[in-house]
Amino acid sequence: MSAPDGELEPICSARGCRLPALWALRWNNPRLHTPERRKVWLACDEHRASLSDHLAARGFLRDVVAYDEVG
Repeated sequence: MSAPDGELEPICSARGCRLPALWALRWNNPRLHTPERRKVWLACDEHRASLSDHLAARGFLRDVVAYDEVG
């Protein structure tokens, strides 16, 4: 799927999911990344909770924001 500006539409990071991403799950692994570093997984509404839970269980989740807030 293409966005109006010709870029690919962001999709959910859940395995096998092809739904549009609505959420950005910002995380880091404190053993590997500096405290201010943020990696991002994208999530649709259906997978937001399960992906957040996966990251939170490992102590990696820092915050969840609407995808359109990620710059």
